[in-house]
Amino acid sequence: MTSHINLLDWRQARRERRKKDFAVTMGLAFALGVVTVAAAYFYTQGQLEYQQARNSYLRTQITEMNQKIKEIEDLERVKANLLARMRVIEELQASRSASVHFFDEIVNTLPEGVSLTHIQQQGAQVTIEGIAESNGRISTYMKNLDASVWFADPKLIVIKTDERKDQRRQASFQLRVKRLTTPSTEGIDPLEGADEEANPT
Repeated sequence: MTSHINLLDWRQARRERRKKDFAVTMGLAFALGVVTVAAAYFYTQGQLEYQQARNSYLRTQITEMNQKIKEIEDLERVKANLLARMRVIEELQASRSASVHFFDEIVNTLPEGVSLTHIQQQGAQVTIEGIAESNGRISTYMKNLDASVWFADPKLIVIKTDERKDQRRQASFQLRVKRLTTPSTEGIDPLEGADEEANPT
């Protein structure tokens, strides 16, 4: 019968076993650390790529928005130019219409026995010079101008009476009157026109 006698120190064996266990634990911890670091790296890299893609998308959208804003500004400038041209055209049309009314009223308000020699306009002020058979004719002319919807505030500046060769007197005059660009409705019955349309003669 053979007997086996363990000559190794049991303490030495325990130390060896503990070293092996420690080495296995360190290996597992190292592997776990590597996996954790790798996972954190890939997660961070994914987040970074996502943010970069988001930033790129935002930059593209901003560029498109800036282009649209520029197009809108160009359209606004075109619109402003068109409106300015329309205003000029309207002013020219109004001025042309007002000029027609101006000369029509100059003729319509002129009484018999009065002739005009000079008309000058400066701004809204119109200077009228002429010759009348009498001072009464001038007074009538001024009343007609004052009653016109296209004139206002007539003022006599100069009046001079001369005797003609046929021994008849004539009065040279100069007056100023304010020209209105739109007809005045002061003193006009708003129902008058309607009555005339309802009862034509």
